[in-house]
Amino acid sequence: MKQTNYHLFDFMDFDPDLGRDEVLWKAWSPSSVKEKDGDILITIPFQRQKHQEDMAPDTDVPQQAFTLVVRAYGPRVLRLFITMAGDEMVEDDDMLQMQVRHTPLHLEDGRVVDADGRCRVAIDLQPPVLDPWSDLLPAPQPAPRITFFPDGDEEKPVALSDDHFSPPRYDALPIGFVETGEGVERATISFQCSPGECFAGTGERFRKMDLSGQTFQLKNQDAQGVNNRRCYKNIPFFLSSRMYGAFYHTSDYCKLSLADHSTRSVQFLCDRATLDVFLVGGRTPEEVLRGYRMLTGFPQMPPLWSFGIWMSRMTYFSAEEVEDICQRLRREHFPCDVIHLDTGWFRTDWLCEWKFNPERFPDPEGFIQRLASQGFKVSLWQLPYVAKGAEQLDEAREHRYIAPLRKEQATEGSNFSALDYAGTIDFTNPDATAWYQGLLRRLLKMGVKCIKTDFGENIHMDADYHAMSPERLNNLYALLYQRAAYEVTREVTGEGVIWARAAWAGCQRYPLHWGGDSASTWDGMAGSLKGGLHLGLSGFAFWSHDVPGFHSVPDFMNSPLDPQVYVRWTQMGVFTSHLRYHGTCKREPWHYPDIAPIVKKWWKFRYRLIPYIVEQARKACAGGMPMVQALLIRHPYDRQCWYVDDEYYFGRDFLVCPVMDAKGRRDIYLPEGMWVEFFTGERWDGGRWYEQVETPLERMPVFVRPGAVIPLYPDDVDSTDDMDLSKTIHWSISKDYKGYDL
Repeated sequence: MKQTNYHLFDFMDFDPDLGRDEVLWKAWSPSSVKEKDGDILITIPFQRQKHQEDMAPDTDVPQQAFTLVVRAYGPRVLRLFITMAGDEMVEDDDMLQMQVRHTPLHLEDGRVVDADGRCRVAIDLQPPVLDPWSDLLPAPQPAPRITFFPDGDEEKPVALSDDHFSPPRYDALPIGFVETGEGVERATISFQCSPGECFAGTGERFRKMDLSGQTFQLKNQDAQGVNNRRCYKNIPFFLSSRMYGAFYHTSDYCKLSLADHSTRSVQFLCDRATLDVFLVGGRTPEEVLRGYRMLTGFPQMPPLWSFGIWMSRMTYFSAEEVEDICQRLRREHFPCDVIHLDTGWFRTDWLCEWKFNPERFPDPEGFIQRLASQGFKVSLWQLPYVAKGAEQLDEAREHRYIAPLRKEQATEGSNFSALDYAGTIDFTNPDATAWYQGLLRRLLKMGVKCIKTDFGENIHMDADYHAMSPERLNNLYALLYQRAAYEVTREVTGEGVIWARAAWAGCQRYPLHWGGDSASTWDGMAGSLKGGLHLGLSGFAFWSHDVPGFHSVPDFMNSPLDPQVYVRWTQMGVFTSHLRYHGTCKREPWHYPDIAPIVKKWWKFRYRLIPYIVEQARKACAGGMPMVQALLIRHPYDRQCWYVDDEYYFGRDFLVCPVMDAKGRRDIYLPEGMWVEFFTGERWDGGRWYEQVETPLERMPVFVRPGAVIPLYPDDVDSTDDMDLSKTIHWSISKDYKGYDL
């Protein structure tokens, strides 16, 4: 559909020809406000609008009234709930894992206050002040003038937005919904925003740091790269530079406009006529993010070995091939902890049956044990769909472990998507979940340590699922899928870790997630980092990416890698929570002899960093910080930092500036204060930009503060099995510090 630049059509999804049976209902001024059981109940009348481009009330139709429930959870969270679809407000579901308590609110002199007397909501029931002199235009329609103070700070109000040019021409609605001949659908809520307000988060967004001026479809799909509008990991949460966050509690398809359709409004549209919004306040981004995690769950700590290097390729095809690679890694002392088998360990490549090919992997238990004796953990690829040729297909269909399709697929095996398969495993069915976990349990008991929960962004939409419509399940599916794999992995191995691509709210509980199928190019590297920074601002602590990009360009499978991209991506990867080499052609460093010595030095340094990584990972699990932190999370009042998307903090101490072009130069921004370049010991003044800083291929600009103390491992190792963390040393950035020699 062509863009019209009008709110009714482009945001509210009305037919520009007004040919569909659909009408808009707009919220008017509250008719009553009362207190009940610690909640504030605001009765809001809705007035039907005439079915035309310019809005006008259809006063021949009686109003409908619905109740907006305002509930407080502790000192920093307000919940707004209104339904036109008859839904219930719940405090426990797949997304919510609430660690905050319902605290009472009270009406007091026209204000809503909490037990500490702080104003949390202001409801203006007075008519707007007018100075009449003309009747050229109709009077504005009444509107709910309600302002929220999520953490009681009246200096940062979050007010409903009744945003219009003239009364007929609206650019945002405070609250509204759509009614069709089949019932109610599509509800919207909007908040005012300030002219300089910035936004971040919303999932793994492959966009610049400040997301203002953009509208996003929150609908998970295979992104097919990291440089487009599609998104593997949509999270219905944003962080504002005014130090609040908004979590829209839904799995329905929805849309979020961040000062785009109107620069005065943040707007949300849900396909279902229910709005359930948590406003989270805080003094810092970390406090806001911690508040969000207290609603949806905290990340769990991954095992020590997961912080080592993962080696993979698309794909290894036999035990002999894998063992040759592992032996060479050990022989040449390239440290590594995980060997990942991608699509080729089955009877037929890509045909997932959760069983090893008996010819190419004749003794899988022995194979896994031999690798374990050398310090290697085995990770296996699979996906949540059952292929037509799979031996489990008849069983899965008979017991409805896969959702029955309403029509047979015409083709399969061409697009690497859900549609290539006979059916989607139905994780809304407890029996199907138990069946799937049984398939994994057998592999995990062999000694497999990690399951790659690939795909899950898309499901068969023409199928009948046990407990939910496909439209409501699609976004939530990643959470159900990953939870099933994570829980059985932890049950069998005692350690919880998966390797996941899709995500929705709550998936941060089940680490870890990687950035998907990036191009092995400079723009693929830059897009990956942007996505990781926004994911960290969406509640996720752990994030990885395929080094040095997943696919080749221009030939997806066969174009050779750029050795400089390999080195620069390696350097960035050393300073991310997890580090995996994977892609469509050779990834082992000895295939690139000109750069292999550089790569080996960085790998060895990665293992020296593991005590620091473990320390920072524990902190990331307990608070609101991700491991890879956008600069704004530490410097929210430095406006420059809301626009920097190619630098980041790694944990508390390292400020990392990856080099992302073949010239070996980049601009560097250092926040206020003194900085020390970690590898050279040079002192740099902060609060300014440095332009076109040259960096040789062997090194990457990394900064620390004077006085920092970095825990490091003192010795080279081949894997974390060789480490005794009691030997950790502490590397002090003293006034005499001269740098760290790789």
